[in-house]
Amino acid sequence: MLSRVKRKELSKLQIFIEALTFECVIGILDFERTTPQKVIIDLTIEYNYEKDFINYAEVAQLIEKTMKEEKFLLIEDALNFLSQRVKENFYKIDTLFLKITKPSIMPNCRVSVAQNYTFNS
Repeated sequence: MLSRVKRKELSKLQIFIEALTFECVIGILDFERTTPQKVIIDLTIEYNYEKDFINYAEVAQLIEKTMKEEKFLLIEDALNFLSQRVKENFYKIDTLFLKITKPSIMPNCRVSVAQNYTFNS
């Protein structure tokens, strides 16, 4: 019985994707709608690993592709849309932390918005 508990604890894994960086159109200001700007994405995925794994390269590609295609107005909208898109494509995800940073929008700081999502798997 004890070995089963230990095995179950060891199967809970986290994937960290840090500083996924690319340019896309995001924002509500006029220049943001026409000129792509640099964004940095950080995320943590938690899931139960048994036999199937979550391919982190596919997660990163999905996020970048979605951000470039959707051209979000608000970071908040991007977060919510991305969380659902990632969950739809990687059903094993139990929790997701997602953070979007716009490092160049203000001259004296980096601006980020983040959210934790818990899914019923």
